[in-house]
Amino acid sequence: MSVTPRTVAAIWAGKAAGAASRILRRGGGTALPGLVAERLDPRLVERLGGQLGLGSVIVTGTNGKTTTAHMLSSVARAAGYRPLHNRTGSNLMRGIATALLADAGLAGSLPDADKRLGVFEVDEATLPQAVAALSPRALVFTNLFRDQLDRYGEVDSIAARWRATLKAAPPSTTVVLNSDDPSVAALEAVARGPVLLYGVEDAAAALSEPEHAADSRWCAGCGLEYQYEMVFYGHIGHWRCPGCSLLRREPEVRAESVRFDPAGETTLEAATPAGRATLVFKLGGLYNVYNALGAVAAALALHLPLDAVEKGIAQVAAAFGRQERFEVDGRQVQVLLAKNPTGLNQVLRMLAALPGGKHVLLLLNDDIADGRDVSWIWDADFELMTADTVWTVASGRRAEDLALRLKYAGLPHDLPVVKDAEDALDLALREMTPKDTLYVIPTYTAMLEVREILAKRGRTGHYWEENG
Repeated sequence: MSVTPRTVAAIWAGKAAGAASRILRRGGGTALPGLVAERLDPRLVERLGGQLGLGSVIVTGTNGKTTTAHMLSSVARAAGYRPLHNRTGSNLMRGIATALLADAGLAGSLPDADKRLGVFEVDEATLPQAVAALSPRALVFTNLFRDQLDRYGEVDSIAARWRATLKAAPPSTTVVLNSDDPSVAALEAVARGPVLLYGVEDAAAALSEPEHAADSRWCAGCGLEYQYEMVFYGHIGHWRCPGCSLLRREPEVRAESVRFDPAGETTLEAATPAGRATLVFKLGGLYNVYNALGAVAAALALHLPLDAVEKGIAQVAAAFGRQERFEVDGRQVQVLLAKNPTGLNQVLRMLAALPGGKHVLLLLNDDIADGRDVSWIWDADFELMTADTVWTVASGRRAEDLALRLKYAGLPHDLPVVKDAEDALDLALREMTPKDTLYVIPTYTAMLEVREILAKRGRTGHYWEENG
């Protein structure tokens, strides 16, 4: 699709809007430029995305989109590609448009277009528009959990939207699915093109009993409750339906051995159609094993070499707010985004496995991007904190709700409640010694706020200025 005068005008207007946003300190211009440009040319993403010589890949799902796309982008660079990636996490159509027009010249052309691969994380509800505009070479589904119920509805509504999207997707698109999530694995039945599955085989990584926060419990085919040979977290595991023929299929990309280092490094031995791979990366938690497997499977779907996969995964750093570390006033601080029960449980379980007492700052907001309904905190297992948490502060716009939940979890009833994020951070830092680490666990908008405070004090850049 050719660039039109309308497209050029949209690019100029979008770039001007982004510059104005940064000059006026109204943010990094991670969405406004695309919003403005799409008003002038609604087909901007299609026109600029069509110039990507190596096509594009889309990553969607409830949790893990940002990290999986981050890892895949790193693998693409290790393979000698020049990825074009919406790395700021702005994953609506306006965010994709912003990423594209940021790299476009004023005449509407992408430089070195023949070497460019689009790597786009996409909001789960925005997927139909993104697939229609980009016709991706590969489409990665990470998982499906309850999240922002007032915006998305229940998981069944998102699953139905995904099925409709796949029925309309090009048959040339390789669909990459998490075999351990029954809601995601069921998409294989409607995929028109090749399917590549990924999952975990290491029984040592399984839980001793299922978590309360399991969101897809009943078979989409016959309605009976799934049975599990092993559960890794939430409803993720080796599942089968006792009433019909649906069951987990052995994945082509699988983690056969997983090891976690107390320092936060993970090593996994993976079997793939291209051979065996040893993946080492500086991120903890089983959920990041799944993110790595999704990136590996996507890379193989794009025919990237296995040595580039190992190199790219090894080089990846934490995406902003996802296990990102800061040093502030001689204290170590780590930010761990948690925005729904399953994601928060994974963060709490990972911290519980680390040695020593923990200092924790929890922040709960209820902005639109967080979801207005915060009742989900009652499905999260804050009880995991009681064994080794030495000090906690509740913060954010719904700090009182959070403190009440923590009281019922068994944490001290008189723990500090400080609604202002910066005041809460100051209090937490005063309670620490230099040998301690402060673990900051925020919802999404709280993460953006506290991350900016930490970046300013730690003399690092804004998240939209980082490479990767």
